[in-house]
Amino acid sequence: MGFPAVLLLLLGLIAAAEASGDHHDHTLHVSAPHASYSCPEGANVTLLCTDSGALAQPKDRVQHFWLYTPHGDQRCHDHSHPRGLKNPHGNRSVGVVYGTQEKTFFVTLLDLKQEDQGRYCCISLELQPKEHHKASLQQTAHNHVLLTITPRRNDTRCSMFVPPSQNSMFAVLVTVGFILLVLCLPLILVLLYRQRRGSHGSRRAHELVRMDSEAQGHENPVFMAGTPQPKPRTLSQILTRQSSETGRHLLSDPGTPQTPNPHGDVFFPAQDPIPESPDFLQV
Repeated sequence: MGFPAVLLLLLGLIAAAEASGDHHDHTLHVSAPHASYSCPEGANVTLLCTDSGALAQPKDRVQHFWLYTPHGDQRCHDHSHPRGLKNPHGNRSVGVVYGTQEKTFFVTLLDLKQEDQGRYCCISLELQPKEHHKASLQQTAHNHVLLTITPRRNDTRCSMFVPPSQNSMFAVLVTVGFILLVLCLPLILVLLYRQRRGSHGSRRAHELVRMDSEAQGHENPVFMAGTPQPKPRTLSQILTRQSSETGRHLLSDPGTPQTPNPHGDVFFPAQDPIPESPDFLQV
């Protein structure tokens, strides 16, 4: 992973964190102050969830309820309430008490048993009241907590584990990105060094070839071989008669009628003198 990839990763994390914060500010959200609880048998525990965000309409009301499943890795199903109690106000005789306090709502389980172990889902519904009609659902939000039951002991206090916040997760991701950048930086530097070294070696090789070609008198190193020089021809070779490609005799071939006689008047053969015209002399 190079520096641009790490930089894009960091920018993406920052944008995601800002978008997540904006989303939570403008919509209903449910968070759990404690991700899980560990309690011994016979103890009492109060599971908490908290509302945050804004309602769609100021006059809307929020309704809370809890669901339960004995399987910690599965989602809660409808109509599956803690200890099977559907009463929204709870029943102390059954050992289940529901309650709300400002934006926090909770369920208290008394005298815990092994059967109480599992996943507890806290759900918030934003309802818009209407005259003479059933309230319409505007928003829904949910979260969950895990409850683990340990064998009975003298100490009945429960242990609670805080979930990692978004800010801490963001800090962890930024730290991981920075570590990756530090680890990849030497590799990036080595690659840059090799690239520059290769380009420098290539330029040096071209320079040596150019200098060598200039030393030999060649402007272009491609034409390393000498240009062919015309061979000197003797007089006998020049006078040698050759046949043309068509098979006809050239003027220099032997037996050609136009070949001048080498003996005597070569270029201008002797001719009889032209008699002078008497008319021309009289002029």
